[in-house]
Amino acid sequence: MSVTTLGSAPAYAPGRSRPGGRAYWGALMLAPYLLVFLGLVLYPVAYGLYLGLDTQSYRKLFQDPIFYRTAVNTILFLTIAVNLKLAIALALSGFFVVDRAWVRVLLVLFILPWAVPSIPTILSFRVMLNPENGMINQQLFRLFGIFDGPPWLTDPRLAFASAIMVHIWKSLPFWTLILVTGRLAIAKDLYEAASVDGASRWQQFRHITWPSLANLYLTSTILSMIWTLGDFNSVYLLTGGGPADQTQVLATLGIRYMRNNSLDLGIASIIVAMPLVLPLVFVMVKRLSKGGEA
Repeated sequence: MSVTTLGSAPAYAPGRSRPGGRAYWGALMLAPYLLVFLGLVLYPVAYGLYLGLDTQSYRKLFQDPIFYRTAVNTILFLTIAVNLKLAIALALSGFFVVDRAWVRVLLVLFILPWAVPSIPTILSFRVMLNPENGMINQQLFRLFGIFDGPPWLTDPRLAFASAIMVHIWKSLPFWTLILVTGRLAIAKDLYEAASVDGASRWQQFRHITWPSLANLYLTSTILSMIWTLGDFNSVYLLTGGGPADQTQVLATLGIRYMRNNSLDLGIASIIVAMPLVLPLVFVMVKRLSKGGEA
């Protein structure tokens, strides 16, 4: 007995995109975001890379003695600021996990420098560190009789150290909170068992805390290096790259060139930093894709 089919097969199988279907409306709703990405992200980056293709710009950049000083400053800024900042954050995270009401109040006050906008806070440091009438040198005179206080912003070494200090002061609360979160994720039973076995505070940190925080600490270090490399405010608002361009970093050097109507050198100084940024981004993405194990 033969079976005859009435009608033909549907033109669109289930799940297949068709006009008026979910895939169609999804693509239509995604289009504005794609246009924004192309216009505000991809185009400026591509245009900047296009401007940076001129080899003459790099020749002029490498012939500028300020560039080499800036490269050294950038490496020093990254090495000192990132390592010192994360080490202090690790130490403070052990204090802020103490379950006391007054510790929580201190934590709220500690977070304020990070929460307050950068411009007024860093400019306040610039006023306080003024060698002539700044509050710090005035207090040194009142308390210790030091008439000529340190030239905080006119001596290149002190100015550079002050910029590092301000950067650490501004971003330290954030990384402390990250490590506090990591400490709170460690089971308290481990510490209780270690205390019963007679382990000291150092032994508990060495065998319990640090192995549990090592991946988070390394990930935070890499991410902090990426952000610190692009930190513009700490140096520009405090020292302006001075005195005599001795405290410039790559994040501020491009602005210096652009203010001098040298757009090609400004773009070149930014692209030169890419060999530092791209490996960090690659390692960061690789670690995140593997859950921080890479």
